[in-house]
Amino acid sequence: MFDRRSTFGEALDHPGARAVLERLMPGIAASPMALQFRDGRLGALVALVPALEEQEARDRLWAELADIGDDVQRAPYAPAIVADPGYETDAVARGSATVALPASVSLWGPLEIVIDGPTHGNPFVDVELGAVFIRDGEERRVGGFYDGDGRYVIRALADAEGVWTFETHSTARSLDGLTGTVVVGPPVQDAHGPVRVDGFHFRHADGTRHRPLGTTAYAWTHQPEELQEQTLATLAEAPFTKMRMCVFPKSYLYNANEPADFPFPGSLDDGFDLERFDPAHFRRLERRIQQLAALGIEADLILFHAYDRWGFADLGPAVDERYLRYVVRRLSGFANVWWSMANEYDLLWAKDTADWERLAAVVGEEDAFGHLNSIHNCRPFYDYSAPWITHVSVQRVDVYRTAENTDEWRERWGKPVVIDECAYEGDIDQGWGNITGEEMVRRFWEGAVRGGYVGHGETYLPSALGRDDETLWWSKGGELHGTSPERIGFLERLLAEAPEGVWDPLPGDWDVPWGGAAGEVLVGYFGFNRPRFRNVVVGEGSWVIDVIDTWNMTVERVPGEFGAGPVRVELPGREYMALRLTRADGRTQRIEGEG
Repeated sequence: MFDRRSTFGEALDHPGARAVLERLMPGIAASPMALQFRDGRLGALVALVPALEEQEARDRLWAELADIGDDVQRAPYAPAIVADPGYETDAVARGSATVALPASVSLWGPLEIVIDGPTHGNPFVDVELGAVFIRDGEERRVGGFYDGDGRYVIRALADAEGVWTFETHSTARSLDGLTGTVVVGPPVQDAHGPVRVDGFHFRHADGTRHRPLGTTAYAWTHQPEELQEQTLATLAEAPFTKMRMCVFPKSYLYNANEPADFPFPGSLDDGFDLERFDPAHFRRLERRIQQLAALGIEADLILFHAYDRWGFADLGPAVDERYLRYVVRRLSGFANVWWSMANEYDLLWAKDTADWERLAAVVGEEDAFGHLNSIHNCRPFYDYSAPWITHVSVQRVDVYRTAENTDEWRERWGKPVVIDECAYEGDIDQGWGNITGEEMVRRFWEGAVRGGYVGHGETYLPSALGRDDETLWWSKGGELHGTSPERIGFLERLLAEAPEGVWDPLPGDWDVPWGGAAGEVLVGYFGFNRPRFRNVVVGEGSWVIDVIDTWNMTVERVPGEFGAGPVRVELPGREYMALRLTRADGRTQRIEGEG
C-alpha cells in the first residue's frame, strides 16, 4: 500500500497511484516540477497542495492510496511496551530501595528524589515509576525516569515554598511506597520561575515581565564541547532571552557533522536501540539548559523536526510517545523550559493533525507544571486555537511581509504571537538566510509596535569571515557576526521603559503603525520610509516627544512639552526612525496622525 511514508517517486512509478496523485495533487504530479520531488515523502508534499489543507481532503487521499499497490510493503512500527508488573518478585520487600533527598530546595529549582534501585532487564521500559507530591494542600503527580546504573530519578519543579511530602508508586516493588519530606525555601537571586501567558504577553510565575526576544541555534548542543562553550559565552553578551534548539540532531545545509551521541544509544552506522535512552546525552543537555537559565534565557526545546538522516523523524507512534514521556519527565523540572512540538510540523511526513494532537496530549499529561507549548509551521498554519497551545509560534509567510501581520494574528487566535523565524541575517544562497541586519531590525520593530515578538537568527558564510568550517550561528552556535543583535538589545531597553514593559497595537495611520500603552506611551515606526517631518495631533494633557533612530540607537528629546493640538516634529530624512510620545501629567489622551 502507499501511505505517508511512500516517496513521491514510488507513487509516480505505479500507474494506479500516479492516477490518484494526478487527480488529487495535479499541481505537483502533473507538473514538469515533479522530478525534483521524487525523493520527497508524500506526507511532506501534501503541505504544498492548497486543496489538501483540510483534514478531510488528506484523509481521502490516504484512503485511495491505501487501496493501491499491494506489492509495496512497509516494515511495521515498533509496538508499545508495557511495564512489567512482575519485574520484581514478592520476595523483594515493598519500598525497600534506598532514597536520597536534598536537605532543601530553592523555589523554582528542580526538586529531585534519587533512588538506588534494580538494574536487571531493561529498566527504561520494564519499570514504571512516579510520585504524588503534596504541597499547599494540592497534589502534583510527577513521572520518574531511569538514569542508568541503577539510578532512578523523580524530578519536580519546586513551584511553592514550604514542606513537600511525597509517596512513590511503581511496578517495581522496591521502588513502590517510598515516602519522604522535602523543604522548599526562598528562591535564589534572579530566579523568577517558569514563563506564563499574560494576555498577549508573558510574565514569569513571580510576576516579573518576560519579553521573548529569541534567537535560534538548532543544533548547538550536538556540537563539540569547545563550540558549545563558545556559544554560551556569546549569549552572555547578547540581548536574547530565548533560545530555539532541537532535542534531536539536525541534518541539513551546514549541518553535516555527526554528533558524538544521541538521545538513543547507537549510531548511524550501527543503528539505534529505541527501547533505551542515553542518560549521559541527557545529562549534558540538562547542564546546558541550566547554564541558559543562569543567563536568563529560556530553552525553547523543539521535540520533533524533519531534518533527519537517522530515522528520528519516523519512529512510529509507540516510540514517539516513549521518547516524549522520557524527555518531559527529565526536563519539566527546569523552570526555563518551553516545549515546541515541532519545527515546521507540516514537513514531518509521518505525522498528521491527529498525531500532533495525540502527542501534545502526552506532553500535557506528563508535564505537571504547565510549561508553555506551541508548534511551528513551514507553510500552512496549525490551528493555534487548540487549547493545548499557549502561544502562536510561526515563521515568515512572505518574502518581505511577515511581522506586519502580528496584530491580525493576535486578533485571529487571541494568544501571544511569537514570530520565531522571520528569516535570518546573513549571506548564504537561500532566501531565508540572506537578509541584512537593517532588515532584521526592521522586522523586530514592525512586530513590536503591533504587540508581538520576533525571533533572530544568523547565517553568514564562514568563508566570508575568513574561516574554512561550516559553523553558522543558526545551526551550530559559536560567535555572532551580524549587526542586528545590538539593535535588538536597544529595542529591548525601550520596551522595558513602557509602564507594563510591553507594547500593544494602537490605532495607526495608513502609512505608519502605532503601538505602546494607550494614554501613556505611543510609538510610531516609519520603517524604510524616511520623512523629513511628521505632523501629529496630541490630545488633552501634557506630553513629551522623542525622536528615535532605531539603527543608530539614539533617543533625542524634542524641546518642550505638548498637548491639545497639532505638532510638527522634525525628522532627519533617514530610514528606520520612530517617534515616541510619553505622557507627562498622568492623564489619558488619544493621538491621531496626519499625513
